[in-house]
Amino acid sequence: MKTFSVNINFILTDEFMQSVPEHRTYINMLMNTHVIESYAVSMKSQRAWIIINAASKKEVKQILSKSPLHKFWTYDIDELFLYDSQSFRLPRMELN
Repeated sequence: MKTFSVNINFILTDEFMQSVPEHRTYINMLMNTHVIESYAVSMKSQRAWIIINAASKKEVKQILSKSPLHKFWTYDIDELFLYDSQSFRLPRMELN
């Protein structure tokens, strides 16, 4: 399994906002099954960032295409050599 970074630009419309609840359900399912590692959205800059696990760039595109928001997106996909995060670390030990 490879890890990819997806950088998304989107156009904010009423139709976009109406599709958000269904999109969130889809994203939550992907996070619960460890397909998506992280997901962030900026409404101000109308951009989103996803770290996603998949076998290939083609598979990433297939996963993204199933989102109800896909038609509002333009995006770039990059395969990552390394992805590290605080959430992959052991919890910090705190003395009483």
